[in-house]
Amino acid sequence: MLHNREYRAEAYRLEDGRLLIQGGLRDQKPPGLFIPNDPEPLTIHHMMLSIIVGMPSMVIEEVQTEFPAHPQPSCPSIIDHYDNLVGLSISRGFTHKVRELFGGPRGCSHTTMLLQAMAPIAMQSFKSMEIAASTEDGNPHPLLGKQSRHEDTSWKRLVNTCHIWAEDGEQVTLREKGELRRMLPITMERRLEELGIVTD
Repeated sequence: MLHNREYRAEAYRLEDGRLLIQGGLRDQKPPGLFIPNDPEPLTIHHMMLSIIVGMPSMVIEEVQTEFPAHPQPSCPSIIDHYDNLVGLSISRGFTHKVRELFGGPRGCSHTTMLLQAMAPIAMQSFKSMEIAASTEDGNPHPLLGKQSRHEDTSWKRLVNTCHIWAEDGEQVTLREKGELRRMLPITMERRLEELGIVTD
């Protein structure tokens, strides 16, 4: 091994209904490579970001940036620049805006990559927020309860986000015709089957 890069990101629903996304990037060199006979890995970069996103607006409301490990003394001088994330929508167009604000010498390349890896988590958490709020209020599980074919329109947020959701593709066409009743991940379908849970 010559290098280990690790990304980690987690999302939490806050009591006020907002979304907290915390992420970290860590680059390490294996034990003994840079420092002979050192039994521990050597951390070169460790950048951490916490962003609070308003829901359902998807606008970043708060940012906290930390550099627990960095290679040069002046690396942390860019930390406050990431406060410019406040007010940006984390939905479509976000990656382009991040490159514009923080690309190249306008930011820390590692922090910017971390940020781009964290952004999709907001979209991934949208349905999770709905499920958590619904079940907490004692309502039926939104994915497992009975619902009409046209009731759930959350799939529209996914149009043109990847090849499966191309606006002229099969998935969107079937959705628009009402021929796909709901959208469960394959892994969820398999797990429900393993548990013997029958859904409508």
